[in-house]
Amino acid sequence: MAEEAVAQPPEETLSLWKREQALLKARVVDRDTEAWQRDPAFSGLHRVGGVDVSFVKGDSVRACASLVVLSYPELEVVYEDCRMVSLTAPYLSGFLAFREVPFLVDAIQRLQQKEPGLMPQVLLVDGNGRLHPRGFGVACHLGVLTDLPCVGVAKKLLQVDGLENDALHKDKIRLLRAGGDSFPLTGGSGAVWGVALRSHERSTKPLYVSVGHRVSLDSAVRLTRSCCRFRVPEPVRQADIRSRDHIRRSLGGPRPQQESRSPEAQRPTVGRGQGPEEPSGAGRRPEARSPGPRTCPKAPGPGAQEQ
Repeated sequence: MAEEAVAQPPEETLSLWKREQALLKARVVDRDTEAWQRDPAFSGLHRVGGVDVSFVKGDSVRACASLVVLSYPELEVVYEDCRMVSLTAPYLSGFLAFREVPFLVDAIQRLQQKEPGLMPQVLLVDGNGRLHPRGFGVACHLGVLTDLPCVGVAKKLLQVDGLENDALHKDKIRLLRAGGDSFPLTGGSGAVWGVALRSHERSTKPLYVSVGHRVSLDSAVRLTRSCCRFRVPEPVRQADIRSRDHIRRSLGGPRPQQESRSPEAQRPTVGRGQGPEEPSGAGRRPEARSPGPRTCPKAPGPGAQEQ
């Protein structure tokens, strides 16, 4: 979830955020709580959710918050909610959740009210969970506030506790020969913050998987792998595709041409945000649309590594 540069919050706000993070962190459960999580084939899992917040390119205020629910194991979209929002909180590294999570919580609450039978049994989040400077990233924050199992799935390594994207780390990545290969992200303290996972046979770039809430790291990694048709897990990928399409429709821009279904396809250039503006596209069963990735690679912002 990359960010546009905005004004830093005042010290009073920062102190409040730190206290709230500490209180919520105490409620994180980092073990499996559901029977399906302990089943090798995830028997009993039928619905997997994905969330994404995408910015309007070049605009640090307007964005689209997206929630999708996919059937499992088919990975077909059965519900989507895309809503244009306005940013109300400033961005600060380590506190991304205060900028984005309120609008994702709103989307989940709308789903609970409109289609309770489609509530996801787990959420995959485009961002980090325990892999965070204070061990409480956006996937933890969303999980605690919704009390849903959550998994953090990031595309870049967040460098904490001595973890670095250095030569040694790159050597380990080169040893990931096949889809499903992985290695633990062990920090200088000896703590395991997450796992680097080669999620697809044709993808050489790993994902960084971490616990969000109510799931073990082992189950989080297995679930992420099982949801990957391409490098990015399908729930996150579909939330991203649909949020960007919603932005284009809302702004009256042309729909992009379909690309080939490359596992390394880039995401379109749009960013992230919050604040309800208009409800079009919210809380509906999905339209028929191409599953292929959309156009325009996204330029990373200053918060690209922090989730």
